[in-house]
Amino acid sequence: MRQRVIVSGDDALATTIIEELKRAGATVAKLLGPELAGTRVKTELARAGVAEATAVICAGDDDATNLEIALLARKANPDIRVVARLANEVLREAVADDDGPSAIFDVAALAASAVVEACLARTTHPFEAAGIEFMVFGAEAPRDATLREIYRDLAPVAIVRGQNTTTPGNVVACPGRDVQVHAGDWTAMIGTTDEVDRCGVKAPRQARTRSRHSRLRRALDAARTLPSEVNPAFYPVIAALGALILGSTALLHFGYKHPGMSWVDAFYFTNETITTVGYGDFSFAQQPTWLRMYAAMLMLGGVTTTALLVAFVADVLLSRRFVWSSGRPRARHLRNHIIVVGLSALGIRVVTDLTAAGYDVAVIERDMNNRFLSTADQLDVPVIFGDATLRQTLEAARVDQARAVAVLTRDDMVNIETGIVLREMLGHQVEAAANRRDGVPLVLRVYDHDLGSAVAQRFGFENVRSTVELAAPWFIGAALGLQVLGTFSVGNRSFLIGGMHVQAGSELDGLQMFELSTQTRVIAITREDAPVQLHPGRDARLSAGDTVYLVGPYRELLATLRKGQPARQHPIDDERPTGDQQVDVRFV
Repeated sequence: MRQRVIVSGDDALATTIIEELKRAGATVAKLLGPELAGTRVKTELARAGVAEATAVICAGDDDATNLEIALLARKANPDIRVVARLANEVLREAVADDDGPSAIFDVAALAASAVVEACLARTTHPFEAAGIEFMVFGAEAPRDATLREIYRDLAPVAIVRGQNTTTPGNVVACPGRDVQVHAGDWTAMIGTTDEVDRCGVKAPRQARTRSRHSRLRRALDAARTLPSEVNPAFYPVIAALGALILGSTALLHFGYKHPGMSWVDAFYFTNETITTVGYGDFSFAQQPTWLRMYAAMLMLGGVTTTALLVAFVADVLLSRRFVWSSGRPRARHLRNHIIVVGLSALGIRVVTDLTAAGYDVAVIERDMNNRFLSTADQLDVPVIFGDATLRQTLEAARVDQARAVAVLTRDDMVNIETGIVLREMLGHQVEAAANRRDGVPLVLRVYDHDLGSAVAQRFGFENVRSTVELAAPWFIGAALGLQVLGTFSVGNRSFLIGGMHVQAGSELDGLQMFELSTQTRVIAITREDAPVQLHPGRDARLSAGDTVYLVGPYRELLATLRKGQPARQHPIDDERPTGDQQVDVRFV
């Protein structure tokens, strides 16, 4: 069945979704234009064929526009699948609670787990399918052998060829169990938690509790670092004021007559004069002329030094330099922490997940008015304000003591430049992490998939994560009826875990396992009248009503999903596009 899908949005995510939908055989109607409102949206949805459409994907970056399109599409067609991109949590919950089929996603949330796993260098990815706990885990092949000989009945997901092969770095998706691997090849396998546990692989555990300093410790840290934050001219002013007070106290003690001043009186009167309080305790009317002139000069000098002192104190307490340096004293005492560069929507989600898991985090952010600063403050995470492309900013975050660095700003070029600077600073530590030895994982967020692949190849970055590549499969799968359960990465290639229903009359109805795509792995089959069938063999046969759970590159899963649809056509008017054509509905 050729499905008709309406897609809104004009960024890289929407473009990728459209291209993949067309590749999967769907008819796509694309809504363009930054300003969509009211009657116009309703009219153009009707023109795009919302009444016959099976799904509408609201993939733009504006929540208000996505919400409006989703609501109007649902009103026009109650049975349409609504797949919307909403960053606002309140709106996501409200739209998800409607009566029709829907899937509401936050791109940052979809991508955050992959970034966190890369930061922690986790080689395991747990998930649930058919009510059973599964785990994907990665490890280097210990010797030259077949996958069956090393991992027994665990299902292979991917192989990343190592340096001992003619194609190092090449990713082989879903190989057979009898494929030969070489020592040093990276292998990704899948099985139930019990099966994986029997192979000696353990699920990741909660980290230790985050290190927290007492209020006294923080006060001492602030006092220790205060001298470096004070204007250098502050100290000469303090010295001049002290000399003035001491000199004036001595002069008044010996020079003031009738009745005379004790040391305490002289000190008291000096401070009274400098601060211009003037209680009237002492009078210079009967004193020598030179002493009266001195009193006048003391008043002027006191006002000047006091004003300068107040200005310097205000500079320390209220100036922008104090705010810029607010996170640095706390960061100086961090060890084995994770640095997140950029408080983007993805950045704050990663920070939240890492702190919830018990890890110490430090943030580098350029914008002092960033809207996520209050969230970082609630999480008790130090924020260092500055340019992450400068070595001194990275040094202030103690990058030399960090366990991982995630560069997640909204600007791809800033991320790439920061990554290059970090490679120069960390050198062999980044290379060790890339070779899966003890080192510092460097994770770069690059929005566009093609750019991310080019950056990874050109500069040798191991952990480049494209938010488009991580998020697009969720939108596409949900629109086409695939139950997306999760995504994970092997090398720089993304894999999808999903479930699909085999419909009567489809290509999959009656198909045997060995006839499926060689780049997909069936991990379980469920049906109402039978127990769950794990790791079905090559001769197992699918039938209508089965729910199949698969793992593989998302394009292969979408191709398999297409086979699971009944082989019938929607009636389409002559004026409607067919085949791989695309409708562009433009708003002007």
